[in-house]
Amino acid sequence: MLTIDFLRHGALEGGIKYRGCLDDKLTPQGEDAMTKVWQDVNQHVTQIISSPLSRCANLAESWAVEQGVDCILDKRIQELSYGDWEGLTAAEIEQEYPNQLQAWRADPTHLSPPNGEPMQTFAARISDFWQALVLQQDEHVLIVAHSGSIRLLLANALNAPIQTTRHLAMPYACWSRVQIKEKQAQLIFHAR
Repeated sequence: MLTIDFLRHGALEGGIKYRGCLDDKLTPQGEDAMTKVWQDVNQHVTQIISSPLSRCANLAESWAVEQGVDCILDKRIQELSYGDWEGLTAAEIEQEYPNQLQAWRADPTHLSPPNGEPMQTFAARISDFWQALVLQQDEHVLIVAHSGSIRLLLANALNAPIQTTRHLAMPYACWSRVQIKEKQAQLIFHAR
């Protein structure tokens, strides 16, 4: 059986914004929230895979050393590039790009952030990562990543359409678990 824990990074300095590829630092509270999840899973994890952005990678690499397991930094699970929306709040996006954010949230497959990564490209790299990941057996993997990438990983696990990912709560330091047994994935819990 393959067990996969997904951990979204914690709260970031500067508040809630569309960061994508921007690499803002975790707040102390954000680090603490992630560390609490780590304390619940650390004795079971056999491998850590992290986005290379520091808000994920710094703690992931530290935990790997602490536990004596491998930590792989994988660009395929880095967040969607939000293009011209990078660094903006939802209110700022609405002001500069009226109605686009709401339309993108309703159906991200037919609209991309201006100069951002198309959802099809993002979905393809996440799917590529997922297909390689599920070949593992008898492992307990911790994936440290972002809201968008974890949403799409869960969609891959559950064979769900991309649009459904907008219905998943994904707070900072959100912890979810999927188990795969005999090629069947089951969501054990979400948003702990």
